[in-house]
Amino acid sequence: MKSKGRNKKAYASAGVDVDLGNKLKRGIHSLVRQTHGPLVLGKIGGFGGLFRANFHGIREPVLVASIDGVGTKLRVAFALNKHDTVGADLVNHCADDIAVLGARPLFFLDYIGCGKLEPRVFRQLLRGFSRASRSAGCALIGGETAQMPGMYRKGEYDLAGCIIGVVDRGNIIDGRKIRPGDVILGLESNGLHTNGYSLAREILFRKMRLKVTSRVPGSAKTVGQELLRVHKNYQPLLAKIPSGMIKGLAHITGGGLIDNLPRTLPSNCDAVIETKSWRAPRIFRVLEKNGKVDPQEMYQVFNMGIGMVAVVSEVDAQRVMSMLKAKRIGQIARGNGRVRLKF
Repeated sequence: MKSKGRNKKAYASAGVDVDLGNKLKRGIHSLVRQTHGPLVLGKIGGFGGLFRANFHGIREPVLVASIDGVGTKLRVAFALNKHDTVGADLVNHCADDIAVLGARPLFFLDYIGCGKLEPRVFRQLLRGFSRASRSAGCALIGGETAQMPGMYRKGEYDLAGCIIGVVDRGNIIDGRKIRPGDVILGLESNGLHTNGYSLAREILFRKMRLKVTSRVPGSAKTVGQELLRVHKNYQPLLAKIPSGMIKGLAHITGGGLIDNLPRTLPSNCDAVIETKSWRAPRIFRVLEKNGKVDPQEMYQVFNMGIGMVAVVSEVDAQRVMSMLKAKRIGQIARGNGRVRLKF
C-alpha cells in the first residue's frame, strides 16, 4: 500500500505531468481527425505521421517544405489569455510561404513548448491549428508538446510549425520569367499578420502607454483585437489563377516589401512600388506617427497593408487583378534586384 505522501509521481512533482499530457492528447483526437482525408494513414499519436503520396494529375511532383513560428505576437495572446488565433496564424503563415512557389499544402506538424501544460490553452491552440488546417485543405498529422519547467515564465509557451506541400515541377513559380514592364499586384493584408510585433509592442505599450484593452486611436477596435487579427491564407485564392499567368510571388513577412520582393526578382530587375497606390491601414499610421519611425523603415518592418505580392505581364494584369481582388501597386523596371519605393 502506498503512503499518502507518495501518491504524486516524482516527474509530476518536478513539474512535468505526463498523465495530464496523455489525457489532453486523447481529448483532441476529434479535432485532428477533422483535418484528415483518405491519404492520411495510421493512428493518431504514433511516432511519425503517415501520408500516402498520391499526386494524381501531377506529372513531376516536387515536395515543398517550410518551417516557421509566430514571433512575439505570442505576447499579445498571453496578455489577452486568448490562444486560438495564434494557432491559425502559424498554419496560414506556413501555407503562404509555400504558396509563393505555386505549391498546395499536404500536411502540417506543430510544436508547442511550455513550462506547464495548461488544458484550456492547449485546447485553444489545437482548435486554431485544426480550423486553419481544414480551411487550407491541409492534414494535421502530428505534433510535439514539450513540458519544460524552468524554460518559460508562468503562462507562456512557444510555437513552431512545419508544412509540406506539392507542386508540379513545370508549374513552379520562381520569378525567372519576370521582365521589365511587368505589373506588380498587391493583395491586402489583415493587419500586422505575424511580423513587426516587437516594434509595435514597444510603440503601443511603452511609448503610448496603451493596454490590450485600450482603443486604437481613431478606431472602434481595441489594441488586442487589432494585434490578434489572423494572418491571411492566400493559397486558395492564388490556386484559382491559371498556370503560368503569375510570374512571381512574394509573401510579405519580416523584412516587409523591401526585403521580401527581391527574393522573387531576377538580378537585372527592380520592383518600383508606388506607395500611394493603396491606403495603409490605420494601425500602421498610428505606429509610424507615435513611434516616429522613418517611412522607409516602416516598409522594411511591416507589410503596410500588403500581405502578398504577385508579378504578372501587362496583358494579364487586369484579369489577374480582378480574380485576386488585388491592387496595382507598381511595375518592374531594369535594375539590379532591389525594391525602389516612390512616396
